[in-house]
Amino acid sequence: MFGKKPDDTVPFPVRQLADAPPVEPAVADLAVTRAPRSERSGRTDKHYEIKRSIFDALVDSIDVALLSTMPIERAREEIVQVANDIIGAKKLQISVAEQEALVNDICNDVLGYGPLEPLLARDDIADIMVNGCDNVFIEVGGKVEETDIHFEDNQQLLNICQRIVSQVGRRVDESSPICDARLADGSRVNVIAPPLAIDGPTLTIRKFKKDKLTLDQLVKFGSISPEGAEILRIIGRVRCNVVVSGGTGSGKTTLLNCLTRYIDRDERIITCEDSAELQLQQPHVVRLETRPPNIEGEGEITMRALVKNCLRMRPERIIVGEVRGPEVFDLLQAMNTGHDGSMGTIHANSPRECLKRMESMIAMGGFTLPAQTVREIIVGSVDVIIQAARLRDGSRRITHVTEVVGMEGDVITTQDLFVYDILGEDANGKIVGRHRSTGIGRPAFWDRARYYGEEQRLAAAIDAAEDVDNAA
Repeated sequence: MFGKKPDDTVPFPVRQLADAPPVEPAVADLAVTRAPRSERSGRTDKHYEIKRSIFDALVDSIDVALLSTMPIERAREEIVQVANDIIGAKKLQISVAEQEALVNDICNDVLGYGPLEPLLARDDIADIMVNGCDNVFIEVGGKVEETDIHFEDNQQLLNICQRIVSQVGRRVDESSPICDARLADGSRVNVIAPPLAIDGPTLTIRKFKKDKLTLDQLVKFGSISPEGAEILRIIGRVRCNVVVSGGTGSGKTTLLNCLTRYIDRDERIITCEDSAELQLQQPHVVRLETRPPNIEGEGEITMRALVKNCLRMRPERIIVGEVRGPEVFDLLQAMNTGHDGSMGTIHANSPRECLKRMESMIAMGGFTLPAQTVREIIVGSVDVIIQAARLRDGSRRITHVTEVVGMEGDVITTQDLFVYDILGEDANGKIVGRHRSTGIGRPAFWDRARYYGEEQRLAAAIDAAEDVDNAA
């Protein structure tokens, strides 16, 4: 597990062609401007040598199989005790702080995910990005920053990647170098290993907060106005067919989780995902997950196969974690055949682009339907598009709540209920804006709201939004 650590002060050898121009000094200096690993993390070659010797002795003196059956805290206590005994027996000349660091590193390696453990314990981190053994970045508050955490070598990093993906029955190695997986808390994991990743295994973790966000918290963060949040609650309650649209990292899955909180507890819900991320609180939920092909290239279960199978499982709502391809056609068919309140997310930068993406994904499936027919299917299926965006200052906002109204000729018509206007930025570079109602007094889903007894609540939310706009 612990291999020879490369010397960070030695730059990678560069082979220049005979006719290549000489390297500019400013570029050549870039190889030495980065501080050595030991200065950035406090871990020296001596630290790793001692750690390897203690780890080897630990493996010889402890029953690893028995350790795996213990509660995590008890197992950690056992490892700490044995590791401290080994340090005492070897009479190592190290300080108390160094001993604590060594024992903590060993515990993380044996029981957890090694150097990643401190990052996984932090709830303020949205993403962890490991670019090889020596470069670990995190996203905090919408901004990416470098950490002083690193792995001993690429083999240790690959071992941890294999440990993560094996927990969900998947594998990553040279023959299968790309893998999607998840952690126990639902955090999404992507691994791409050599030979595809040139500089070592690359691990990306999209963390989920332990305390799941609610619409009230989104209001507090400024992602949506109180009046807009009330309308979203009603949309979730009255079984509108919803597509959450947005770019990467815009908060689509978080918003989808928020909307599902307002589904009635007596409804049968079936979720389909590539990696199970949605965490619904209702008692009657069936969670399905796709399966990649095995090493022989067989046994793959696609998202489309899952969505088609859902129709045979007596669902009341079908929720697709992320629509990426031809399965959009089956989801639209489900929305239009008695499974009202179905939801999904799509990568798109605006509600209009979301509609075009759905058309193109249907075409990707090889369907030879006329464009007019495809658009009629979309109009008959989708009620509301909710657009999420991550702004340049790292903040996330719901920028549009848009209804799909109908057709004018061969063009799909929509109307915005809420939009987010950017007004400028403050002295700290933060975006300043406001959510405003577009003045639509009677949304297209009004009759649906009346059917569920929510028309008075909807009217009150619309009136409150107009009052706020008039006051502004």
